[in-house]
Amino acid sequence: MEQQQFTATAARVRMSPFKLRQVARILPGKMAIAGVNLLRLIPRRSARLIEKALRSAVANAENNHNSSPENLVIQSVQIGEGATMDRHVPAARGSAHPIRKRTSHIRVILR
Repeated sequence: MEQQQFTATAARVRMSPFKLRQVARILPGKMAIAGVNLLRLIPRRSARLIEKALRSAVANAENNHNSSPENLVIQSVQIGEGATMDRHVPAARGSAHPIRKRTSHIRVILR
């Protein structure tokens, strides 16, 4: 029998996927409640953003499927690359250097 999956997505998050993946790596396989508590201890902005998506996935499981939060396990946290905003900063002799403002998509899957 296949277990039911619950997901939550945070799209166009204004943070680089490289920074988010550093925190997301530690979560798969942990209980959802333990994952939320662990993310609260990490002093990074990326942890706050992933925690918000994780809380949303737990709430989806609870409200939409009457599932108990104590039984939920984090199956995966996927960080995809979103749109990149290209900006330029003035540089010497009338030239300009590019600035790439990256965005990400966070997808949390629980089972």
